[in-house]
Amino acid sequence: MNRHAFSTLRAAHRTALPALALLLVATLVHAQSLSQNPVSQSPAIEGSVLIQNATVLTVTNGTIENGDVLVIDGVIRDIGLNLTPPAGVPVVDATGKHLMPGIIDAHSHAGITAVNEATSPVTAEVQIEDVVNPMDVTLYRALAGGVTTIHAMHGSANAIGGQCETLKLRWGAVDPEEIKMEGAPRTIKFALGENPTRVHGRGNGIRPSTRMGVEQVIRQAFTEAQRYRMEQDLYEAERRTNPTAVPPDYNERHEALADVLAGEVLIHAHSYRADEILMLAEVLEDFGVERMTFQHANEAYKVAPELAVAGAGASVFSDWWAYKFEVYYSTAFNATILTRNGVRTSINSDSGELIRHLYHEAAKMQRYGDLSDDEALALITINPAWQLGIDDRVGSIEIGKDGDLALFDGHPLSIYAVPTHTFVDGVLEFDRTNDPDDIRLYIDPDADIEEAYVHVEQAERCLDDAHLSAGAHRHLLGGFHQH
Repeated sequence: MNRHAFSTLRAAHRTALPALALLLVATLVHAQSLSQNPVSQSPAIEGSVLIQNATVLTVTNGTIENGDVLVIDGVIRDIGLNLTPPAGVPVVDATGKHLMPGIIDAHSHAGITAVNEATSPVTAEVQIEDVVNPMDVTLYRALAGGVTTIHAMHGSANAIGGQCETLKLRWGAVDPEEIKMEGAPRTIKFALGENPTRVHGRGNGIRPSTRMGVEQVIRQAFTEAQRYRMEQDLYEAERRTNPTAVPPDYNERHEALADVLAGEVLIHAHSYRADEILMLAEVLEDFGVERMTFQHANEAYKVAPELAVAGAGASVFSDWWAYKFEVYYSTAFNATILTRNGVRTSINSDSGELIRHLYHEAAKMQRYGDLSDDEALALITINPAWQLGIDDRVGSIEIGKDGDLALFDGHPLSIYAVPTHTFVDGVLEFDRTNDPDDIRLYIDPDADIEEAYVHVEQAERCLDDAHLSAGAHRHLLGGFHQH
């Protein structure tokens, strides 16, 4: 059921209210701004809002002072000055505030758990969309940081991991289908370096145990997918003249990778070192894959011109590195160097906590590289949108795009700025002035609190197991000195 159908269903339940009460509610909504009465939207106007008198940071088309943005039925319909609200559309007085596109996190694990199918070096057949949890409170906390869209990713245990999912943060939904971004391209997680070699080579004694092995796992998987698709094509050709032709065995792993080779699934690759980044770029070139994004990519600045030529994107941390050996070398100027070389660059969280502060992370790039306001904001808006293949719908404030907006009480690149309102498809999903103390969807104050024990078998985040014990650290350093 899509969101508009769901809204219609909810509206049907509300029609049981007396007609006089409905009229009173509609009158109050029309008379008051959302900042005064944010939750009293009637079904007729859900997904519609007029934000007035804001400093509008469009990201792609400059800044509009004292500007208005009109969203109707979830879509931006008009941008300008002194716009008149259509009947029934609530108004937000944003005088003194800054309006920007909803923030997009290109690397998140929110809304999902146990994300590493670490049973094989290649698990392209598994899909995050099957295990999305719309009631994860992290999604609401992300909204409180102005985030409206996230890329929920498989973990980095495997050279080729599972397929990921792009989510809209429509808080309050209980059906997972409601928060999946309709029409967003499919994506898949690859991983290079220590994670797959540790899990499989050292952990299970199978390939890959080296970076060379990682490359060969990927090449072999692609080659098998090519043969699989060739067999399918031969079967389709044969059955035109032979109705009794036998189809090849169906293989979902090969199906997914064949779609990658056809450009229908976008690759997002966990990576750190410059050598392995170049390696994967060359592998993908050999197999004709033209769209890729390197996640983390701490040493991407060393090969920025090469990434630009390859048409690759990079989704990086602002200033995290040296948390394990393969990430010893990086710089806080990474995002700036990539940007200056023409690489579509984003800054991501990979964290349920940092996701609330992505506007702070983007602001750091004005300290480390002196990026302009639009360049810095692009790192968390239009650039990650491009990396996810959704830049035609989100990532900037433009007529015809989704009404995903974040309102701040100051410039979002200021350390003092605080998000006050977050809209997804024109629906107010977070309002700081009316933020409830407890936003769980189901609350039973009389329920007993049960003891719970959680045991995690596999690392669920890209950075888990990154830190060595003091003893192990000394042992490895001793090994270095001996050699």
